[in-house]
Amino acid sequence: MMRRFLEVDVFSSGRLTGNPLAVVADADGLTTEQMQRLAAWTNFSETTYLLPPTSSQADYRIRIFTPSQKYPFAGHPTIGSARAWLELGGTPRTPGRLVQECDAGLVPVRLEEDRLAFATPPRTRTGPLTDDEVATVATALAIDPTEIVAHAWGANGPQWRLVQLRDADAVRSLHPQADRGDLRIGVIGLEAPGGECAYEVRGFGPTYEDPVTGSLNGALAQWLREREEVPQSYVVAQGSQIGRRGRVHVHDDGQEIWIGGDTIVVVDGRLAM
Repeated sequence: MMRRFLEVDVFSSGRLTGNPLAVVADADGLTTEQMQRLAAWTNFSETTYLLPPTSSQADYRIRIFTPSQKYPFAGHPTIGSARAWLELGGTPRTPGRLVQECDAGLVPVRLEEDRLAFATPPRTRTGPLTDDEVATVATALAIDPTEIVAHAWGANGPQWRLVQLRDADAVRSLHPQADRGDLRIGVIGLEAPGGECAYEVRGFGPTYEDPVTGSLNGALAQWLREREEVPQSYVVAQGSQIGRRGRVHVHDDGQEIWIGGDTIVVVDGRLAM
């Protein structure tokens, strides 16, 4: 069967600067095993599948797969899938606002001109890391534990361990170990005032660096807002050390923290599956 297949550049600041996402439309009939096999074949950080919603409140439903597992929620797949759904002719029930159904529940997505933003779901695990966890993270990042100025859990689908370093330069200068076990580590550092971006962020999976990460930036935003360390709105840079120029736009409206970014459809074709 032929199905529409799109590749979307997410959190981009221009073509081929963000995080790519593979999206399969009309995914009814595909088994979980087939979805996982294709996600392993595309080898993108995530591949999503567009499906009819099962909730009367949702506009569409997605399933999210990494090359090795299924996620209940992830950020850049949420924004990229929303862009693909709109590109394929989807019309929101409420103008300017989409509701995505995924395994984590219903996720509001709003359209602000050409920029999409999702409401960050609550974290399923919070609180500081233990001393042993801090030591493990520091070893994986190849730094001394004393260089970590703050830390916390930020699990919201992916199991992020969040750490803050002294500044953005310290984040950019990281050279972590190649194999980090099963860790997912999010690192943030404050930029010098006056620039486009307030923070530099890097997201590390077990064996790779994620170009630009919505779930991580959502968890970081919640953590920093709780500590009253960020303004209502700010911009984050991510991907600079792996040849990307990702930009994540964060806004707290007093009720929800919105994680937004620009998206570009770079491939629109058909998949035989």
